[in-house]
Amino acid sequence: MQIFLIRHPRPQVAPDVCYGRSDLTLAEDAESCAAALRRRLPPDAPLYSSPLMRCRLLSERLHPQPIYDERLQEMHFGEWELRRWEDIGHAQIDAWAADPLNFTPPGGESVGTMRRRAAGFLADLRKAGLPSTVIVTHAGILRACAAELLALPQNDWLTLPFDYGTVSLIEKVASPHMTEGEWRLIWHNCNHAA
Repeated sequence: MQIFLIRHPRPQVAPDVCYGRSDLTLAEDAESCAAALRRRLPPDAPLYSSPLMRCRLLSERLHPQPIYDERLQEMHFGEWELRRWEDIGHAQIDAWAADPLNFTPPGGESVGTMRRRAAGFLADLRKAGLPSTVIVTHAGILRACAAELLALPQNDWLTLPFDYGTVSLIEKVASPHMTEGEWRLIWHNCNHAA
């Protein structure tokens, strides 16, 4: 089984602003990004996407019938949404850094809750038994998916980079030590220049 993980192109938002569940448009051309990514994707694989606009705009150019799943939305930062990081306050940011999985921004959700959403989506995907699947989503969900599939320790997956408009491939490969095979990162952060 192959899972192609794609992060949406750069959204239209200032670089020092917190955004997650906010529905933003793109600052980059979705068609150019799609053209670059298409060469790396299996042509007949189903495509699952976050319903947020920055993912929809790319998904609709990659596939004639994307499947939108609410569980693929980015983390909800609650009252932090669309605020400048410096305006949120050091005390709250420090509290989040001290317990990144369990801290919940006011009115939002924790990283742990987001990861459980991603795990539920992946469990359903594995049950479907599809040979290849494309997922268009956000950096937080991509990290959570990689953590679940690759059994990454917390310190590794929380900082795993997923660049805008890139695709990574995680594949279940046969292993002489495991009856069901194991998940491996085959390539990471590839785009048209790769």
